[in-house]
Amino acid sequence: MAQRGGRPQARRGLRLAWLAAILTFFAAMPAAAEPLEQRINALAPHLTVTQPAGEGPFPVLFMLHGCGGPRPFLEEMTEVAAAAGAVVVNINSYGHRRIGQMRAYATVCTGAQLHGRERAGDLYAAMAWARRQAWADGQRFAAIGWSHGGWTILDALSLRSGPEMARATGLEGLADEPLEGLAATMVVYPYTGVGSLVGRRPWRIAPRASAIVAENDYIVGDARRALERQRGRGAPLKIELFEGATHAFEDAHAHDLRVRFHPAHTAREHDMLRAMIAGL
Repeated sequence: MAQRGGRPQARRGLRLAWLAAILTFFAAMPAAAEPLEQRINALAPHLTVTQPAGEGPFPVLFMLHGCGGPRPFLEEMTEVAAAAGAVVVNINSYGHRRIGQMRAYATVCTGAQLHGRERAGDLYAAMAWARRQAWADGQRFAAIGWSHGGWTILDALSLRSGPEMARATGLEGLADEPLEGLAATMVVYPYTGVGSLVGRRPWRIAPRASAIVAENDYIVGDARRALERQRGRGAPLKIELFEGATHAFEDAHAHDLRVRFHPAHTAREHDMLRAMIAGL
């Protein structure tokens, strides 16, 4: 009986090991080399800019959607941030790649395509583009990302400048510090599993950072351990546990049975976003 029960367990362990190896292989594959200017030109039509009232230059908040693409709740987040005084730049990472929703669910959400470290190139390019805009205060940048977008921000902070960064993002001509001016970050139920750099090395820079972990997240799992390891490496990271919350708790239009809309936690997230912008 013991032997019979152990074999399936061993097989499951072997399958998990193979899955980890496959995902690591995909993560290590370099993207096709692309000049930074080419990425900026390709990405710019897919950046949605919302400006607050008044005259600039303003602090700038970059928003990165999850693996399912832009969701309606990001519009409300944009309104909150703009009312708090920030220009909001929503980065659609799928437009210039021609990734539709079904393909996103089938490939990006499963880890077969576009890992966080590769998508970090979009954040680098968007920030380089924003520095050229008259309305932007280049010393008061912030970034917020949900799920895959959170993974992207965390990997963007962890990549080593030079060959590694170029290899991972597929971009040529990056500055030594493409996140220059990044003063604050927020990651919401971020993916921190196989293929991510979370907790494995110190960040290059140390913006004020906060992370929201959903207690009942059955999509990316419990990210606390990886985030605590990152904090142990010196990251000024505040980890907030949202008790009873699921993945995508802000999404009143989700069709996933693992997701439950939670108005109180959504309001709490709005308050955290306002506080982050006020701190800029």
